[in-house]
Amino acid sequence: MHFGVISPPVPGHIHPFGSLGRELSARGHRVTFFHVPDLESRVLAEGLNFVPIGADSHPPGSLSASLARLGQLDGLAALRFTIGEVCKATGMMLRDGLPVIADHQVDALLVDQTEAAGATIAERLGIPFITVCNALALNREAGVPPPFTAWGPNQGVFARIRNRFGYAMSNRALDSIRKSVAGYRSQWNLAAYDDPEASFSSLAQISQQVSAFDFPRRQLPQCFHYVGPLRVPSPRQSSFPWEKLDGRPLVYASLGTLQNGKERIFRSFAEACVTLPVQLVIAHGGGLDERAAASFPGAPVFVNYAPQLEVLSRARLTLTHAGLNTVLDSLSCGVPMVAVPITYEQPAIACRIAWSGAGRVIRLSQLSVPRLKNAIEDVLANPAYTERARVVQRSIRESGGAKRAADLIEQLLVKEVSPPVPVPAQCVPAETDSCTRP
Repeated sequence: MHFGVISPPVPGHIHPFGSLGRELSARGHRVTFFHVPDLESRVLAEGLNFVPIGADSHPPGSLSASLARLGQLDGLAALRFTIGEVCKATGMMLRDGLPVIADHQVDALLVDQTEAAGATIAERLGIPFITVCNALALNREAGVPPPFTAWGPNQGVFARIRNRFGYAMSNRALDSIRKSVAGYRSQWNLAAYDDPEASFSSLAQISQQVSAFDFPRRQLPQCFHYVGPLRVPSPRQSSFPWEKLDGRPLVYASLGTLQNGKERIFRSFAEACVTLPVQLVIAHGGGLDERAAASFPGAPVFVNYAPQLEVLSRARLTLTHAGLNTVLDSLSCGVPMVAVPITYEQPAIACRIAWSGAGRVIRLSQLSVPRLKNAIEDVLANPAYTERARVVQRSIRESGGAKRAADLIEQLLVKEVSPPVPVPAQCVPAETDSCTRP
């Protein structure tokens, strides 16, 4: 089969699709990523095929400028900027992506759950698609808070009202994206969405989370699958100064690829660790220059890029912004965390860290070196955090990862495109969601 990938243009979503794509390629399928020209080298490095689209509205260099701007923001400002960029990308994908995908004779689409255009393109082309939840699952329930909040799960009346209000605010914030999709659906004579979750696949919704790292769920559709982190070794070669590790307990620090310019947070990590009997490794992804790195106390080991799972397999603690990929990698190695969420869904992911017992959380507005040092000491000294991280680790090991995801895709989609076959069971919620979108 020829699979097309529709994904946000950021590493945290590209890497999981790269792993899933390599697994499918190893089984004889072809996987092609469709997006703006700036992504070509990154996607090819993941071992996937690449076809550029949207060069007129997103010329070379525009993505790096957008991400650089994004790296300067946090909180609501970053969220608003992101929504604006997503709206532009959605329009570009619908306008330019559909004819190109059709020309390349794609059999089925793998669509990131956050990409609203994917389902409409698949429906317009008459091809099946599967939803891949590379971020926190967006499936709504009355007792589960919106994925941009730091609220915990609660089935109480007040919490359900609070959540309903939060989802209403989310609808309002995302209205520009909804209108963009609605305009194309009307133009193409496709039925209007009465619920944005109608854009999720009725064949399968595959999530990088595991149930042990999600709030209790009561209303997930039957086709929803927790498979755990999508990880398959990358063809990219990386180097790491292993010789600099001196045997002290290792603390690994990363702010991912979009927030790695936050020098103040990295410096707080270094200052909090300087008097502790640990060795700090900071993976800054190019966000720190040599001058800044040289001024940090305690002589941390600085690297632009780290083979994350290999380093985490030796670590005792992770300092993180609560990006989902870093969190899942840490939990895959049974390593507890101290999280300082910055924006997007990071507060919600951090809340799940605390809820699962796998670490501590410090709000960005409350970040201080004494508070951070106290949290680091607590997590290192209290074995309960590591024990809870290992509970999630076991769940990840049992969930199947990219291999199980590929199995599901083959079982459903190879059958779907080979007539005549029985129609797969439809995606029917176990019970009606009382907190659906208007």
